[in-house]
Amino acid sequence: MQVSSVNDVKIYNLSHGKSLPEWLSDRKKRQLQKKDADIQRRIELIQDFEMPTVCTSIKVSRDGQFILAAGTYKPRVRCYDTYQLSLKFERCLDSDVVAFDILSDDYSKLVFLHCDRYVEFHSQHGHYYKTRIPKFGRDFSYHYPSCDLYFVGTSSEVFRLNLEQGRFLSSLQTDAIENNVCDINPVHHLFATGTSEGRVECWDPRVRNRVGLLDCALSSLTEGTVVQALPSVSALKFNGSLSMAVGTSTGQVLIYDLRSSQPLLVKDHFYNLPIKSLNFHNQLDLVVSADNKIIKMWNKDTGKVFSSIQPQSNVNDVCIYPHSGMIFTANEDPKMNTFYIPALGPAPRWCSFLDNLTEELEESPESTVYDDYKFVTRKDLENLGLSHLVGSSLLRAYMHGYFMDIRLYHKVKSMTNPFAYEEYRKDKIRQKIEESRTQRVQLKKLPKVNKELALKLMEEGDDEAELASRKKRGKALPSILGDDRFKLMFENPDYQVDEQSEEFRLLNPIVSKVGQKRKKKLRLLAQEAAASQQVAEEEEEAEGQASSEEESSDDDKSWVDEVREQRRLLRQEDRDRRRQERKKADRNTVLLEKDQSGGEKSSNVAENKKTSQLQFYQIKAGEEFKSFNDMAHKQKLQKASLEDRLKLEEHSGTGNIADTAVGSKQLTFTLKKSEQQRKQQQAEQEHHKERKKLRRSAGHLSSARGRGWGRGRGKGRGLH
Repeated sequence: MQVSSVNDVKIYNLSHGKSLPEWLSDRKKRQLQKKDADIQRRIELIQDFEMPTVCTSIKVSRDGQFILAAGTYKPRVRCYDTYQLSLKFERCLDSDVVAFDILSDDYSKLVFLHCDRYVEFHSQHGHYYKTRIPKFGRDFSYHYPSCDLYFVGTSSEVFRLNLEQGRFLSSLQTDAIENNVCDINPVHHLFATGTSEGRVECWDPRVRNRVGLLDCALSSLTEGTVVQALPSVSALKFNGSLSMAVGTSTGQVLIYDLRSSQPLLVKDHFYNLPIKSLNFHNQLDLVVSADNKIIKMWNKDTGKVFSSIQPQSNVNDVCIYPHSGMIFTANEDPKMNTFYIPALGPAPRWCSFLDNLTEELEESPESTVYDDYKFVTRKDLENLGLSHLVGSSLLRAYMHGYFMDIRLYHKVKSMTNPFAYEEYRKDKIRQKIEESRTQRVQLKKLPKVNKELALKLMEEGDDEAELASRKKRGKALPSILGDDRFKLMFENPDYQVDEQSEEFRLLNPIVSKVGQKRKKKLRLLAQEAAASQQVAEEEEEAEGQASSEEESSDDDKSWVDEVREQRRLLRQEDRDRRRQERKKADRNTVLLEKDQSGGEKSSNVAENKKTSQLQFYQIKAGEEFKSFNDMAHKQKLQKASLEDRLKLEEHSGTGNIADTAVGSKQLTFTLKKSEQQRKQQQAEQEHHKERKKLRRSAGHLSSARGRGWGRGRGKGRGLH
């Protein structure tokens, strides 16, 4: 679905989007619907609402249930049921349809005028009768009181066919050479025909006499109209008992009152194309006129444009669904367009969900992008002297300002500030002077926090700026020191880098090596830039590249060694710290023993009593009993904290520590074997012991002289 807004009137194109070919299988269609987003977003209001090649005309039955469309190729008519939102039937014809009409309230009585002079009648079951008129027809109308069909075409006569008697009646003789269109007034049944000379002749069917003549060609020529040929009448439509609209081949629409020979209003489409269709929208007093390029909706009294629709393909016919805001168009395209305009009226009853859909879309409007407009605030308007334009059509209010035409903005800007070029020139001179000042010697002030880091960043920034100036590619990128986002890093003491921390010492070799490599790279690039100016040879450049690769490989090895060395130093410091803590703890225990020597006797008696008491230990399922001391050690480990247990593992050497570049924080664990696995392992060990006892030694068979030398086979077995 495509949404457009013309003259602040929302127009929803319900047939916009991709259409799936008929020859695709249902499975392939479902796959495409899942993959393609455009196909998923489309709204298929009526299934298969299209023609094989071109649709020439479209109409809606009087009961509003059926939509009939005629098209080609091959010539056919299709009927769509709005209650089922699908195709009801399709009938192929012998030749192309010039015009058709629905005589009944539903699709049971149809009349088709073919391009080969045939008139074909269809009933509910299909083809009913076929006859032929004397001349090629262009249009026809049905007179309900007398059951007469009036045919106009490439003749001055208007042929009459009476459907009650089943025969042709005497024709009406006009003054025209050819007649293009005709229509019958629904109130007083006045018959009107439009001629190729630009006239409209009105006839009374009761007396078969001409009662009026209007010269529309002369009346359509307004001031400033350029005429290349004689305007002929291409469309004709009655509205009520006294109003009539006439469309010409040069793109003008004339509104007449039957009591006057002069038009009340002349509306020009400005495309110089023949008017194809005329319709009246009585609820809003609008006229809907269409040519090949555009469909215009305008007020029938004032001519003020209400809105317009410009389809992608040429328009052949337009049909308005009764008492609604839905419009169907027949185009020079397989797809028949469906437009819904909520401002014209509500959606039809069979697709009432469109009202809810459009209301949701209006609640969440999308932001509009203006390409040729300049956004200005109220302060900008005051500076430009355009405050008096607020509220006019030149300014479009948006958020906290206004959109105005970019051409108007530039024009007013040049008028209000004629010395803009002088200011621009002074700014450029000031920038050049500041650039020259930066080349002088400047004192660098270091921040209070992270001085070493700031000094390092300054040196790297100088190297980059020097390289950029040599390459003449522009200014270097701004450093962290000049960025406000990192200002607290050099002001707040909480951000001070602790160089004695474990993480810094482990990462420092990597960072320092990266910095060294970066400096080397900058230095090499500077050398290459200088050498390129002096036209260096290609062989020397290749040697320089090879040496840089060797140095980079050596640097990679060196920083790994430095990381390992830092790891070793950290371990050594940790062991020294523990040794000092142990010595301090031993010194404290010696002092405590001296202080508590007097109370040892009394405490020994109590300890003997405690040791004399029985102690019970519980062995859990799946554990192997080794000794009481082992059980007590396990219970102590369970009560100890994670830090104490890790220290014990480090002392015993069971902890797994791996050297990495960012630390050695690892967690190791072992899985306990189940009782069944333990029994199986014990059985295998007993089996191996038993096999070792039964194994006989073969050492007596080995000798220095080789196999089989010495005693015979029988002697070896002790048989002699």
